[in-house]
Amino acid sequence: MDDPTKLAAPSSETAPVHIVGGGLAGCEAAWQLLRAGRSVVLHEMRPVRGTEAHLTDGLCELVCSNSFRSDDALNNAVGLLHEEMRRADSLVMRAADRHKLPAGGALAVDRHGFSGEVQATLLAHPRFRLERGEVAGLPPAEWGPAIVATGPLTSPALADAVRSLAGEAELAFFDAIAPIVHLDSIDRSIAWKQSRYDKGGPAGDGADYFNCPLDRDQYYAFVAALIAGEKTDFKEWEATTPYFDGCLPIEVMASRGPDTLRFGPMKPVGLRDPRTGRRPFAVVQLRQDNALGTLWNIVGFQTKLRHAEQTRVFRTVPGLQNAEFARLGGLHRNTFLNSPRLLDGTLRLRAAPRLRFAGQITGCEGYVESAAVGLMAGRFLAAEAAGSTLAPPPGTTAMGALLGHITGGADATTFQPMNVNFGLFPPIDGTARGKERKQALARRALSDIDSWLGRTPAQAAA
Repeated sequence: MDDPTKLAAPSSETAPVHIVGGGLAGCEAAWQLLRAGRSVVLHEMRPVRGTEAHLTDGLCELVCSNSFRSDDALNNAVGLLHEEMRRADSLVMRAADRHKLPAGGALAVDRHGFSGEVQATLLAHPRFRLERGEVAGLPPAEWGPAIVATGPLTSPALADAVRSLAGEAELAFFDAIAPIVHLDSIDRSIAWKQSRYDKGGPAGDGADYFNCPLDRDQYYAFVAALIAGEKTDFKEWEATTPYFDGCLPIEVMASRGPDTLRFGPMKPVGLRDPRTGRRPFAVVQLRQDNALGTLWNIVGFQTKLRHAEQTRVFRTVPGLQNAEFARLGGLHRNTFLNSPRLLDGTLRLRAAPRLRFAGQITGCEGYVESAAVGLMAGRFLAAEAAGSTLAPPPGTTAMGALLGHITGGADATTFQPMNVNFGLFPPIDGTARGKERKQALARRALSDIDSWLGRTPAQAAA
């Protein structure tokens, strides 16, 4: 029996679709085109040309956190987005589910297993070809319709070409990377394993995080050390570039007030120190980063401290006094389009409609959001190549709400990157509030995404 979510294949094979960029958006777009019967050439510049953040040449490399955030489809907008993408046969979500790690209510993945799964699946497809090398400029006209999914680290030559074509000043923000610690260097006589409120998740048992407790004096000393620590210098052109609020360096958060961290990434709620039986004043959490469990990343500790300062300051945390770092934190510059002004409702560049954009370069933020925009771009182009038109998903869905925001719902004069959230959804009738309202929005979204995908009620129920 045919898969009802499968897009109609073209009547005859034509020229392949070219996609520039082998991150989550580009790989997801490629998969959606392949499953629709198209041939795909994916262009990835690594390792011919590297970036400031990538460490490998693998497709779908996760350069920051290894978390896809909440997997709760009824109470969290990103969890809802996970479920919508699963129903659309997302390769990214399939690989994430196969390589998930314990992380409480979040979906965290083994970054190497995840990347390897995506790459192996694509390379095994008979209509897929991977070409290594930089596309130094716009995709050439002879390629025909193409997708640009080069992400926040787009090469300067391509970024300049897009800016010249669109007539729009480039926008950018800084994104920071958290450090990763070797398991055997965590002092487990101090640190203990527990998820907040003992909550289990997709691959967890309620004890998925290492927790390093700080008392009042230790916490305020740590905050002072963060603020005083030597930071990475900005180049002149970086001086006025803003941060994305969802990925602030920890020392920037600390500078906003002495208790900011205690109510942010270092909040101790839902945790109990087994040595005292009490909740600590503040806590540093570490989340598993690989399938072997030998590497753990410090949750929410994105930083622009210099490497020597990171080692010194982070070792003042009880339980991390002997920490050995597999990777220290870093800072890189992200590039994105003013999409509400530059892109139409199906992600085509208004100034050159043969080009679609996908992923973080469109101004969405987050791994899953980037992949979701790639999924939509691939489906839009697959339908177009087959001689039909695919309407955007309804604005009542997570994918539709995200797409609507970046292609017109946001104010173009103040546009900044955005994670998916229930604030982007149209209101729902009734008096429900809080958790009930979120669940009502989620149920409406799942019903509407099933309709968009052409799933029957029986298939949706199954």
